Amino acid sequence: MLARIFLPAKTAMQSGKANTHEWVLEFEPASARTSDPLMGWTLSGDMNGQVRLVFETQAEAVAYAQRHGIAFEVLKPAQHKKTVRAYADNFAFTRKEPWTH
Repeated sequence: MLARIFLPAKTAMQSGKANTHEWVLEFEPASARTSDPLMGWTLSGDMNGQVRLVFETQAEAVAYAQRHGIAFEVLKPAQHKKTVRAYADNFAFTRKEPWTH
């Protein structure tokens, strides 16, 4: 039973960084999902797949996993490069390519 500890990424429906500041502990699936032949629903016998624990810091999540004897891996968040862009840069004299219609 391996758990992943990570910072969740923002969803595609967000423009801000809400709900991305808390660390999450989730268990990796123990078995593959199967489909029910009658209804077509997806079935899983793994109950740990429904567990999602939220912590304020990475240290709290790691301490919880160690206290309960859970094997875990910490996934570091990717650093995003912030590029500042302005509409006025389209008309700057230092532009490499001429601006045309």
